[in-house]
Amino acid sequence: MSLIDLIAVIWFFSLWVGYTLFAKQRAKVVSCLSFELRRKRNDWMQRMLQRDNKMADVGLISTLERNVTFFASSTLLILAGLLTAMTSSEKLSLMLSNLVPWATYTEGLVQIKLLLLAFVFVFAFFQFTWSLRQYGFCGVLIGAAPDGRDMATEEQQLYANRASKVIDQAGHSFNYGLRSIYFSLSALAWFIDPILFMVAAVVVMLVMKQREFHSKVLKALQEC
Repeated sequence: MSLIDLIAVIWFFSLWVGYTLFAKQRAKVVSCLSFELRRKRNDWMQRMLQRDNKMADVGLISTLERNVTFFASSTLLILAGLLTAMTSSEKLSLMLSNLVPWATYTEGLVQIKLLLLAFVFVFAFFQFTWSLRQYGFCGVLIGAAPDGRDMATEEQQLYANRASKVIDQAGHSFNYGLRSIYFSLSALAWFIDPILFMVAAVVVMLVMKQREFHSKVLKALQEC
């Protein structure tokens, strides 16, 4: 790897980790998607305690689990494709040399770039599967939920808050997995040019920031 390639990789991880920490801290002081969804999940659990039939709540959890399962299985397919590509890195480097004649490609450098993508998708897979397990825990909490009409108001709020916190953690893990996939798209630019790779990482970060803190859906959630 050249110096500019090394700088690009450090820049990539700095933006990825830095934005994750920024979004986590910022969500505590301003209204954003995470903050608004936390309120909605708490309201959901409070209303769940008042219902005799909780099949609708179980159905919602099952739908969320199916969504996460789709992404988890997709990351495995992508990983299989990346490992297959690594076995043909020589042909891949030749193809890239023809497509991008101004850049220099070696078999080892192509393998390093594929390894970076593989690392990102392995991380995403662990986040999706952990999110899936946590949604399973949410289903248990709904099944074990007492009748809210026989509980004091403080007990209702306490149970609803704890249950919504578990759902919230499952949602955070899902977001971490999605964020990984978003940043992996910027890593594709590394096959063209390391400078373009750094620019793409910045663009991805700005897109995620706009969606999480300034999107139209956020305004709709705030008004609900």
